[in-house]
Amino acid sequence: MEIDLNAFHFLRPWWLLLIPLALLLAWAWRHLGNERGRFRGTIVAHLLRHLIVMPKGNARVQPIHLLVASLILGSIAVAGPSWEQDRPPFLDNRAPLILAVDLSPSMNSSDIAPTRLQAAQHKLHDLVNRRHGTRIGLIAYAGSAHSVLPPTDDPDLLDGFLQALASQLISVQGKDLLGVIGIAANLLDGEHSPGTLVLVTDGADLSQLKEVSAELAQQPDARSLQLLILAVNSQADASLKQLADATDAPLGSLTANDDDLDWIELHAQTHFQAVSPDQQQLHWKDAGYWLIYPLLVLAWFSLRRGWSLGWNALALLTLGCTLPVQPAQASGLSDGFFTADQQGRWAYEHQHFQQAAEHFQDPYWKGLAAYALGDYAVAQTAFARVSSAAGYFYQGNSYVHLFKFDEAIAAYQQALVLQPDFAPAIANLALSKALQKDYQDAQNEAPQVKPDQVKYEGKPGQGKSHTVQNAAASSDEQWLNNLNTSPARFLQQKFSLEDTQRADAKQVQP
Repeated sequence: MEIDLNAFHFLRPWWLLLIPLALLLAWAWRHLGNERGRFRGTIVAHLLRHLIVMPKGNARVQPIHLLVASLILGSIAVAGPSWEQDRPPFLDNRAPLILAVDLSPSMNSSDIAPTRLQAAQHKLHDLVNRRHGTRIGLIAYAGSAHSVLPPTDDPDLLDGFLQALASQLISVQGKDLLGVIGIAANLLDGEHSPGTLVLVTDGADLSQLKEVSAELAQQPDARSLQLLILAVNSQADASLKQLADATDAPLGSLTANDDDLDWIELHAQTHFQAVSPDQQQLHWKDAGYWLIYPLLVLAWFSLRRGWSLGWNALALLTLGCTLPVQPAQASGLSDGFFTADQQGRWAYEHQHFQQAAEHFQDPYWKGLAAYALGDYAVAQTAFARVSSAAGYFYQGNSYVHLFKFDEAIAAYQQALVLQPDFAPAIANLALSKALQKDYQDAQNEAPQVKPDQVKYEGKPGQGKSHTVQNAAASSDEQWLNNLNTSPARFLQQKFSLEDTQRADAKQVQP
């Protein structure tokens, strides 16, 4: 283990004040605590050494020596010696991604089974699940570009819209990369963080190369938006190579394994680490825990029979052996050292959501655990006790899963009252309204047939009778199947409206 002396420092240097105290204790024992020290003021020194007979023994180490050594080593350990920087994982996980999916008709080609678009959706589904907890936004484009979802950390919501993408959603033909970059830049401005735009496409419009390069160069910070190009055709298209050269963007392609996902994550994290404004938040590794081992050795030797400090060392050794750095599981020992919320947090981070929901006392975290578990009724009850924007947001999500759209809309609106720029709440509010309309339309279109109504074939009293079930009494599974198609209908209407508004705006311009 190499130590960079230039970078060596202490994270909590005030603990080093214990070292002078330990040395003062050693001096006091030497001059005041022994027999010679007691009579030094009353008997002259040259006589004192002949009058005081000290016991002879083989042991030269006294309890005070071990105590002083323990205080010195302990103060250094607690002070946190450090010489190496450490980037916490949560900083890497914060690197936002913007996924831009090409919906032009060429994406329906079957050179990659089953189609290029479906292969891309499957790969992005794996990426979303892999980067769980990371904020990811979604853009769809063809001849026009449209924002589907602002960056969100809800993988279920994102994947629902991702799988709903289809080439017929956008009627304008082409590949509007310039519009994609403008939308991605706006989304990242809202995140106040540098990010990566992953362009999932099978070709590029070469007529936009100069404009695209200029747009990237005109960003407030040209490094804040990194462009990655993920080709989804069996052979790299020449236009994509020209686009990569013109924009200095890395070019990759879909693979049968996870190499392409590793490629995306590596570039995203490297870019974020290079330009993130949170560089000053880099942590230093605390190496003080290595001194625990010599401290335990000192504690062991302090157990010598007859030493007055033995009970102190025994308590230190017992504490060091029984206090785990991280509990392996919840138990009676864990209850003695960790609160219920701490045990719940450990279970949540290890995806033991049932155990986490049982331990958490904090309503927000209890709601998150129940939501991850799929127990939306319990999650809604827990989030109802949280009066923050995030609490109302997840309360709305829980209501949507319970098909209570009015309550969901009210919860999202309350979240936006507390935090008007809450992008996920804005997106989910629009989605819940669309789902509510689909639900009401399905009820209105149901045939007006009374349940268990008897129909006769032929004249009354003749033929066989059978029961006609009311279509309105469809199963939950059927409703879920209906809801699965609603994001596509919602997006198609949204894209069409935006294209119409853009066309009208162009006509108004002189």
